[in-house]
Amino acid sequence: MTTPQDELLPGTRRALTHRIAVAQAEGRAPSLVASVVRDGRTVWHGARTSVDGHASDENTQYRIGSVTKTFTAVLVLRLRDEGLLDLGDPLEKHLPGTGAGDATIVDLLAHTGGLAAESPAPWWERTPGTLRPELSDVLGEEPLRHPVGRRFHYSNPGYALLGALVEKVRGAAWEDVLRREVLDPLGLNATGVRPRAPHAGGWAVHPWADVMLPEPVEDLGRMAPAGQLWSTTGDLGRFASFLVRGDERVLGLRSLQEMRTPAAPGAAADVVTGYAYGLGMELRRSGERLLVGHSGSLPGFLASLTLSVDDDVAAVVLANCTSGVPTATVGAELVRIVADAEPRIPEPWRPSRDVDPAVLELAGQWYWGTHGFGLRLTGDGLLSLEPLAGPGRRSRFRANGDGTWTGLEGYYAGESLRVVRRPDGSVDHLDLGSFVFTRQPYDSGSAVPGGVDPQGWRGIG
Repeated sequence: MTTPQDELLPGTRRALTHRIAVAQAEGRAPSLVASVVRDGRTVWHGARTSVDGHASDENTQYRIGSVTKTFTAVLVLRLRDEGLLDLGDPLEKHLPGTGAGDATIVDLLAHTGGLAAESPAPWWERTPGTLRPELSDVLGEEPLRHPVGRRFHYSNPGYALLGALVEKVRGAAWEDVLRREVLDPLGLNATGVRPRAPHAGGWAVHPWADVMLPEPVEDLGRMAPAGQLWSTTGDLGRFASFLVRGDERVLGLRSLQEMRTPAAPGAAADVVTGYAYGLGMELRRSGERLLVGHSGSLPGFLASLTLSVDDDVAAVVLANCTSGVPTATVGAELVRIVADAEPRIPEPWRPSRDVDPAVLELAGQWYWGTHGFGLRLTGDGLLSLEPLAGPGRRSRFRANGDGTWTGLEGYYAGESLRVVRRPDGSVDHLDLGSFVFTRQPYDSGSAVPGGVDPQGWRGIG
């Protein structure tokens, strides 16, 4: 449900309207619609020009192209969370005979399966899916372009395979599973594999003249899980809220955080460079802000879904032209306009209800060699380790229930933190993946690897 427009300040609303007006005019789009979601609710919607003779709004369908991949990834993560497969399983284990080699499910999700970017000719986005009735038609005779798991190489056929995997495990068509397990529970009633009124028509705009040509609308068949869906700014706003918060009826927050984490190897997985790919989600840097989501295109349509989890602001941008509008850039700027003009007001600080004295004892200053760190017990029950000054390794840790903790991000992601105690029960040191953290630099009273010089610290002369 759309909330009143006055939830944003007038200046913010005007800046948003100006940005999409510039995008529509400079991009020469027959129409462009956009919305902004803040704190899980749609707080702004804007539209420029008209769609096929009628005004566009948050209920007007556009084709969303590869934003579909995020929906498909959610279905695959659901299978994993139900214990029906492991992301490290080779595809062959569940869907034999595809010719996709040893690519694992996570390889396909992260575009590291070595598969070709596109299916064999003719161009699948502009021809009927009936030309590719079998997976072998999608993959071709030589499906691999790179060694499996070695390189990020965006692959549309890889998501066709994931859709087929969902069908095989569920025993139902991909679109039926999507409707039953994601669209209906989230109330995305205007999202589907086929258009329904009101919807935009797709257009190609001549690059050297202000004239247009209608683009064909094809059913993509086997390639549908890579880019078939139609949706609206209203529905995608609700989907964006789900991607930030999770919904136990569909997918929990921990799995969504996994989707938002870089998964591809090498430089392409280094979000510091500006772009990375997780599991069905793109990650981009916009200044100091990390944005996640997905962009999409099909002949006649452009789309983007952009989220700043830290700001709890999302933007949806949809246009009905083959090229011209940088929807991902526009989406990032809509997020920036709102997040910078009206920063998120933090929740009031509240003290923890119950604190285990054995855990509270760990809070405070620690040293790895001579490098000082602070260990803080946060209100959500995690431990947070970070340098006392300057750059350095930092991470949060989740309790395992047995006195150990597991790192959640950065260098220490997946590493074990444990407390090593002396015979009298007092804390000797922290062991973090074999690194020893002591209360004082090279504490002579603790089990420091290699020992501590018995003469202790000294000056010169």
